[in-house]
Amino acid sequence: MGEFIQVAREGRVAILTMNRPEILNPVATLEDCDDFAGALDALQADRSVSVAILTGAGKAFSAGGDLKGMRDRNGIGVLDQPDATRANYRQGVQKVVRAFMHCEVPLIAAVNGHAVGLGCDLACLCDMRIAGESAKFAASFIKMGIIPGDGGAWSLQQVVGYARAAEMFYTGDRYTAEEAKAVGLVSRVVPDAELMSEAKALAERIAANPPRALRLTKRLLREAQTANMAQILELSGAFQAIAHETADHREAIAAFFEKRPPEFTGE
Repeated sequence: MGEFIQVAREGRVAILTMNRPEILNPVATLEDCDDFAGALDALQADRSVSVAILTGAGKAFSAGGDLKGMRDRNGIGVLDQPDATRANYRQGVQKVVRAFMHCEVPLIAAVNGHAVGLGCDLACLCDMRIAGESAKFAASFIKMGIIPGDGGAWSLQQVVGYARAAEMFYTGDRYTAEEAKAVGLVSRVVPDAELMSEAKALAERIAANPPRALRLTKRLLREAQTANMAQILELSGAFQAIAHETADHREAIAAFFEKRPPEFTGE
């Protein structure tokens, strides 16, 4: 990948790190967006990856967008006129969001430090969120006189519900890690020094399961966010028909009856 997203591997676990710590890891340029979307697309294409962790280098998860770029009209947001700005969002930050939605690899956000604006929405696009005790969250677009141009109006309320998302967007209030846990924005808060070890432990528990079934399960959960029950029943039947024919399903059944740990291969 490029300079912004650093990718490391530990077995079937991938670790994606937003790597611009000196300015708190904002997504600042179209190149950053291409790098981010490319990293997610590579995860999707790599059948040897079962789960991934997203985190930030240094003392922040992500400060969101780049205010300097907004001021100078040369970043991922506002340009010289509205049509150009609209196109800029589509080919920039919204490209990242679409890559998140396309990626069927389970994603864990390990939130260290600030996750504000776009940074908060990036965490919400992950399937699970663990926060270090010093983490801070804010849907702070309103403080800058703008709206969430990154799809956060959808993703945040998927996590915390409409009323709480409305409160966060309308006030721009900042939430501590414990406050974020109380509203369901994160599932747990851990000491900062233990954040990555906790995220990796969760990732390993997920990665111990059959990889193809994991991806099918994530796709089913994503589709269930917008589909009705009849649609999900049809999709569930189709996905289950695929899962039943995998070697890992046969191995799981055999291991159960033979009273031994299964050995999954991703086949």
